[in-house]
Amino acid sequence: MDDALRLPHLVVIPVFAGVNALDVTGPAEVLALAGRLLAPDRPGYEVRVCAERSGPVDTFSGVPLYVTATLDGARVRPDTVLVPGRVDLGPHGPVPRVDPAVVAWLREVGPGAGRVASVCAGAHVAAAAGLLDGHRVTTHWATAERLAADHPAVEVDADPVFIRSGRLWTSAGLTTAMDLTLALVAEDHGDDLALEIARIMVMYLQRPGGQSQFSVPLAHRTGGRAELRSLRRWIGEHLDADLSVPVLADRLAMSERHFARVFRAETGTTPGSYVEELRLEAARRLLERTDHPLPGIARACGFGSVETLHRVFRDRLSTTPGDYRRRFRVGTAK
Repeated sequence: MDDALRLPHLVVIPVFAGVNALDVTGPAEVLALAGRLLAPDRPGYEVRVCAERSGPVDTFSGVPLYVTATLDGARVRPDTVLVPGRVDLGPHGPVPRVDPAVVAWLREVGPGAGRVASVCAGAHVAAAAGLLDGHRVTTHWATAERLAADHPAVEVDADPVFIRSGRLWTSAGLTTAMDLTLALVAEDHGDDLALEIARIMVMYLQRPGGQSQFSVPLAHRTGGRAELRSLRRWIGEHLDADLSVPVLADRLAMSERHFARVFRAETGTTPGSYVEELRLEAARRLLERTDHPLPGIARACGFGSVETLHRVFRDRLSTTPGDYRRRFRVGTAK
């Protein structure tokens, strides 16, 4: 084999003060394990963490990273650039941190890299460098609207765990750095190696449920009236019941119109849409984890009929329940 083919795959991670440590160390652990599992004649990964200056770099958790390489010294052509992130909590909501030195380095190095991957709010850094324009990307759900507003040329999808768009990869919240890195390893060395790493690290190679960042209750606003919080819990425990607006309004002793207005104000969605999303999530779990027939799933989740179950899957997921089960079934269903 040519010596050049034996060179390790160079992964450069540019860091900055306050960076999320897991955005850096999580992918590094996955890549290190990949290198240990690869055959001796197959090149592994060289992870190079760089900062504006060498020395300790504070992280969000307070655990410092000691960096020996600088951005100025890393103006090479990396095989992969992995951009970590950081979100600060401002008075008007979460604010992604965009480090000017890293942005400048990315503008110079990013276009020539083999691929660029961002983790969580690292998408804001990559977007500031102009690397995401014209691409469909994801980021942490809490900063997705801001990313779209700040960078109109970027198509932002807040739901997926990670998205690939050509040579650009983006991922969602903190722990999805691991999902993303497993996908990068699978692209480089195949699914079998990625699966072995997932087993050793006790991870999912692909999270149950496919691409959703969060469950329905987490996707909508919380807080507010105690009786609304209690009702939402009750809905989740009685999906096969009559959950129409008249029934729900009666449970809170409200008029239908007032209930619908209060529910939307508190959650950001309508009662009907919320119930349908919860039922869909429950159906997805049963399809992923059981061999229950579709009529039983439809009844248990409150859809009533297989036809309604099919309609909701088609409208919301652009697939059928059967195709969903074949794609996302987890392990041995029962």
